[in-house]
Amino acid sequence: MAKELPVIQPGQRPAAQKPIFEKIGIVGLGLIGGSIALKSRELWPTSLVVAVDNKDVLETAMRLHAIDVAADDLIVLAEADVVVLAAPVKQNIELLAELDEYVRVPAVVTDTGSTKRDIVAAAATLPPRFTFVGGHPLAGAAQGGLEHARADLFEGRPWLLTPSFAGATSERAPAGPIRPDDARTSAEADAIDRLTAFIAALGAEPRIVAPAAHDRILAFLSHLPQLTASALMHVVGGAVGQDGLSLAGRGLSDTTRLAASPADIWRDITATNADEIGPALDQLIEVLRELRADLHGGERLEEIFEDAARWRTSLKR
Repeated sequence: MAKELPVIQPGQRPAAQKPIFEKIGIVGLGLIGGSIALKSRELWPTSLVVAVDNKDVLETAMRLHAIDVAADDLIVLAEADVVVLAAPVKQNIELLAELDEYVRVPAVVTDTGSTKRDIVAAAATLPPRFTFVGGHPLAGAAQGGLEHARADLFEGRPWLLTPSFAGATSERAPAGPIRPDDARTSAEADAIDRLTAFIAALGAEPRIVAPAAHDRILAFLSHLPQLTASALMHVVGGAVGQDGLSLAGRGLSDTTRLAASPADIWRDITATNADEIGPALDQLIEVLRELRADLHGGERLEEIFEDAARWRTSLKR
């Protein structure tokens, strides 16, 4: 990518709370990265929000006043004290290897990816001046992209942190509030403390979870629903066509909302969590087979419907 001078937006903004990070670097201005940028500029006008993405995305971000500094090269992150990797999962892993060349100062590094084991393992090779803590905000929308970003996206939503000390292969479930004293080093403790404050200021609820437990849980909470919704819309659309879909009610629309998600992001997610997503799909397929075998009787259908309704009432909205 061509190296260009960063662009700083003119104008003064009113004073706000003391920044947790003075220079916030965000790589990838999609729905999540863009929303982090918007909320950060709102909360900390004296901080610099530095973004790396393609030129067309950066131009849009500048028009939206979502960022202060824009470049299509990582060199702009030279003095960032926090780097948020908000690109697709595999790209985030590749970006880790480039940070040493471009980021010249000690920095906290985190990501927003939907799978955690691979990136936590890759981050173990980072130079000592970087402290990596994996992250995953459980917030989103049916459609991605900067145009759908908003400052309140994370309000009241969990944001999982997966530090290396939690164990890359541990099956520990989410344990509530972060405990920085669990960290192996003072650098990790400080990074967790600052990220916890940063996440809470964005409106989210930080929690700690082991990387392996994260990937297992998210296979059911996020990855399986996405694949199911896309497969369902694929089958229904192919069977009834455009004319048939014009007759559909809200039920189909609500059930398949996730089917609008872009495939490129999900290719990375499924590839880096296939060993957990596969068994989740197997469980769903088995239940569908039970329903298929019970269409005339209805006994198993009733059991599944009753159980589903019970769990649905427990679902946090």
